[in-house]
Amino acid sequence: MIDNFTGQHYFLSNFYPCEILWKGQHWKTSEHIFQAEKSNNRLERQLIRSAPSPGMAKRLGRRVTLQPDWDNKRDDIMYEIVLQKFKQHKDIRKLLLKTGDQELIEGNTWGDTYWGVCKSVGQNKLGKILMRVREEIRHHV
Repeated sequence: MIDNFTGQHYFLSNFYPCEILWKGQHWKTSEHIFQAEKSNNRLERQLIRSAPSPGMAKRLGRRVTLQPDWDNKRDDIMYEIVLQKFKQHKDIRKLLLKTGDQELIEGNTWGDTYWGVCKSVGQNKLGKILMRVREEIRHHV
C-alpha cells in the first residue's frame, strides 16, 4: 500500500510539477487544470491557469463560480485530467506502473475525506482514480 503522495511517490500528487496539454493549452499541474475546470468563467479559468503554484491555484479555485452540476461532474473531470497526465509523460507513467497492484491512498492531514483519507476516514476518490488510470494504461497504452 502507498498511503501518501510525497517523497518518491510525489508524482502521484496533483501538485506534482508536470506540464499537461489540456484543451489546446499548456498547464503547469493537474491541480491547475482541475481548479480551473470548476468554472465556466473564462477570466477565472485564466487566473487559475497563470497561478504561480498549485497551492495558489487551489486557493483561487475555492473562490470561483462553480459550473452547474459540478458535484456530479468532478469525478469524471478528475479522471480525464489524471489520465492525460500519465498518457503525456512516459517517465511518470512508468513509475505509476511500477506501483503494481498496490492500493493507492491519498493520505493527508488537512481533512480531505473526499479525494483522500485523513485519520483513517475518507472516500479516497483520487487514489481510486489513480488505480483506475493505472489499470487503463496497463492494458491500453
